[in-house]
Amino acid sequence: MTANTEIRPFRIDIPRAELDDLAERLARTRWAPQLPGDRWRRGVPVDYLRDLTDYWRSGYDWREHEAELNAHPQFTTEIDGQTVHFLHVRSPEPDALPLILTHGWPGSIVEFLDVIGPLSDPRSHGADPATAFDLVIPSLPGFGFSPAPTGAGWNTRRVAVAFAELMARLGYRRYGAQGGDLGAFVSPDLGRVDADHVVGVHVNAATVGFIPFGDVPEDDLATFTDAERQRYERMRRFLSDGNAYFQMQATRPQTLAYGLTDSPVGQLAWIMEKFAEWSHGDGVPEDVIDRNRLLTNATVYWLTGTAGPAANMYYENMHADGWPTPSATPTGVAVFAEDVSIRRYGERLNTITRWTEFDRGGHFAALEAPDLFVDDVRAFFATLR
Repeated sequence: MTANTEIRPFRIDIPRAELDDLAERLARTRWAPQLPGDRWRRGVPVDYLRDLTDYWRSGYDWREHEAELNAHPQFTTEIDGQTVHFLHVRSPEPDALPLILTHGWPGSIVEFLDVIGPLSDPRSHGADPATAFDLVIPSLPGFGFSPAPTGAGWNTRRVAVAFAELMARLGYRRYGAQGGDLGAFVSPDLGRVDADHVVGVHVNAATVGFIPFGDVPEDDLATFTDAERQRYERMRRFLSDGNAYFQMQATRPQTLAYGLTDSPVGQLAWIMEKFAEWSHGDGVPEDVIDRNRLLTNATVYWLTGTAGPAANMYYENMHADGWPTPSATPTGVAVFAEDVSIRRYGERLNTITRWTEFDRGGHFAALEAPDLFVDDVRAFFATLR
């Protein structure tokens, strides 16, 4: 049987009944009591979540943000039996470098809305037109408008293989890859599985392949810079006190899926906890990321029912064989203020040609510090065009 390689136009058009259902569920929320102790220490505070939920129900306008998403050309195509949704924003500049941007969890294509214009059309944003990119921004399989895989095995390595096929199907024989969080798994793997075509890989919020595995001996710790020691301690705190979500998603994603798929407030809390913990600020996500952006991201998860399938990618990764192999593809690493990457560990598996450290921005760099994100992506790929 011949594989279906058709690329089909796609437009988001959520039925009114689904938006009404969301509003009704929000209005009927059965609220948990506030536990004692410091705010945020035991999870998302009730008063914070009530306020955000009230705005989601009565102040937030999905249609406005749906239209913003639809302002960018969108498509779907079938690869390896999986429907892949993606934005494809061509630059007005004829010599633009193709670049695939890959989000992570609990993000989505919404993460990149503020950088699409500056990256694809730098001339209109006061920058050198020679830095322009043709952008391909896929929804990871099982996230948002890329529906849940129908079979097992969709780990980030398999996604990289699928995205290599996507870029080939679009006619790109020479391109760059950028990603954060799970995207920082997929993008380096693109440099491995499609090395003949990937000119360079840029990552942020990078972990596996860019951090130590296990405890660091005291002799090595003694050679750490202050910044490296801070990142190492941040990573240790995460492993001891911040990775319960990881363990749940990596071991029992199906059990978790019921609550997140049935309760929009439950799903919102699950997502917002990580925006609070991983963004660079005072612990209130809206102080560093626009409230409407945060809710658009959460609403995409809710309306597509993909909280469970997205969690399942953690299960697939933890139950996959193998470890990343060394890559010769030029790699740039942007280390924002909340990141944990340490160069000496990244160099064991990656050919790092640019390493940049910032004193602001966090895990969601394209949302928190789009100016720094754009400048670093431009600078890294400037020598690879």
